[in-house]
Amino acid sequence: MKIAVLGYSGSGKSTLAGKLAGYYRIPILFLDTVQFLPGWAERGREEGRSIVSDFLKKNDSWVIDGNYECFLQKERLEQADRIILLCFPRRVCLYRAVKRYLRFRGKCRESMAAGCAEKFDLEFLWWILREGRTGQRRGHYREIASRYREKTVVLKKPGQSDEFLKRILKN
Repeated sequence: MKIAVLGYSGSGKSTLAGKLAGYYRIPILFLDTVQFLPGWAERGREEGRSIVSDFLKKNDSWVIDGNYECFLQKERLEQADRIILLCFPRRVCLYRAVKRYLRFRGKCRESMAAGCAEKFDLEFLWWILREGRTGQRRGHYREIASRYREKTVVLKKPGQSDEFLKRILKN
């Protein structure tokens, strides 16, 4: 099983990806751990692509959490058996991001690179509310859902995500 989890910041991609990886007992790659180095420094694109490429080659099954088109997104989506798009409203993502910040403030989550303590600043707020939801980005998600229609699930509210997980866990 190969699963790609994409969606807006704060939508719960990492949480869902972790649950799926645990259920299927397959390796997981959080793309934020590829993008960032300690102290929120950004990794070079070529090195990041190499990390993702190695992960894809080494694993017959996987869950990959994150958008990052520059990290072989086309290849990941083509290889995936299931693509899950979390397209929750801004208010839901903002609430979840603030809640996550309060829970992990000053700590490093499993889905983040070592040395990247949880933070919430104006730049991230702007990303959740505006920059991460441009027409181009929304169109990109629509294009993914259309191109890979037979293997894509679009979840638009948290209840749908919960139901999706319940159905999987029953089987």
